[in-house]
Amino acid sequence: MSKNAEKIQAGSSVLINYTLALEDGTVIESTQGSDPLRFTVGDGALIEGLEAALVGLGAGDRQCVQLDPREAFGFADETNVHLMTRDKFPADMELEPGLIIGFTTPSGEEVPGKILELPDETLVVIDFNHPLAGHSITFDAEVLAVGEQDEIE
Repeated sequence: MSKNAEKIQAGSSVLINYTLALEDGTVIESTQGSDPLRFTVGDGALIEGLEAALVGLGAGDRQCVQLDPREAFGFADETNVHLMTRDKFPADMELEPGLIIGFTTPSGEEVPGKILELPDETLVVIDFNHPLAGHSITFDAEVLAVGEQDEIE
């Protein structure tokens, strides 16, 4: 099958330009002005809701969809907000609400945490929910190429 006739399906190697925006139109991520995104459907590079919006499309197709939080990054979960002591952070680190810090889980995975508040000098409230949890997002994508992994350049 020629590259131009292939449609996106599980395992397809895909090259896209895309923009992700919040409900108010604020762009949160985009390949405009940079390299397109190259990924294989199912490899985890995109969340399932974004991949599902691309299935069945071919090179040259464009798709713009709005995803609610269930299809996007989920809803915020209050059990993902944790109280930590200040001594868990480097002494010279300036902590302030809104600061996003990388944490390593016991399994070795790196996860971001956002400081919500500093209730006193010894405590820090950290939110480990995805920063886009609870938001509807608009995904606007243009498919540049579809094929086998070694075909996509």
